[in-house]
This record gives sequence, structure tokens and C-alpha cells, in this order.
Amino acid sequence: MTATMSTTTFLQSQRHSVRMVDRIGGGDTFAAGLIHGLVNGRDLEATLKVTVAAGALKQTIPGDFNHVSVAEVERLMTGDASGRVRN
Repeated sequence: MTATMSTTTFLQSQRHSVRMVDRIGGGDTFAAGLIHGLVNGRDLEATLKVTVAAGALKQTIPGDFNHVSVAEVERLMTGDASGRVRN
């Protein structure tokens, strides 16, 4: 996943390989991650990492509600891909 968040800076995110369970809600979670990063004062690179990690984790959860915590998103951002599917 790659995203441009500035007209002068090109940022490329990490790639997260997850077991797709349900794609519903992935875009909403991506947007929520973006808002979370910006509202909490993260720089653009950190905001992109939050955004992509949140979106990736949502793909592992059935339904349209994202049941992951900020801590789980931050663990994935650091490379810990041991997240689990929750019902």
C-alpha cells in the first residue's frame, strides 16, 4: 500500500501480509487511522504507518466493526504480525 499525503513528499508504507477474512470496513478503518494519526500529532510518516496497519488488521476481522485496539495497531507497526482474529 502506498499513499501520498503531501504535495512535496512521497511516502511509502510498510507491507503487511494478513489473512483476509472480510474486506468490509477496511476503507473506513483506513480513514479512521489517518484521522487518529493526524489528531494525535503524529508526523506524516507515522500517520501513514498507523493508517495502513489499522486497515490491514481490519481485514482479519469479520463484519464491519473494527475490534482492534491502538496497542494492537502499534504492535503491527513495529513488525509484530501476531494479531488474531476476534469475533
